[in-house]
Amino acid sequence: MRENDLLERTFKFGVKCLKMLKALPHTSEYQIIKYQLGKSATSVGANYEEAQAGSSKADFKNKVRIALKEARESNYWLRILSELQDNPFEELETLVQESKELKNILASIINKLNQ
Repeated sequence: MRENDLLERTFKFGVKCLKMLKALPHTSEYQIIKYQLGKSATSVGANYEEAQAGSSKADFKNKVRIALKEARESNYWLRILSELQDNPFEELETLVQESKELKNILASIINKLNQ
């Protein structure tokens, strides 16, 4: 995967999560999830974007590590949403899968940098 592909993929992930959050109920429980997932899902792409302008290999690695943490958090909130739904909708399941794949890709980048 080329870096520009991952930039676009993380961007689209954040946008798709925000769009999906609009459709959730306006209860206090969902408000917590909306806030947390909105922050973490958009932070994946924002931190990976920042990594591209890293001033050093260590700076790049640190930003990718933060993006990975945010992807993990996003995966957590998406799984919570999935469990709360009696019949999880396809878009939600797609986002859960995408968050898993982004976690794996970002972890792979960090592992390669550690070698």
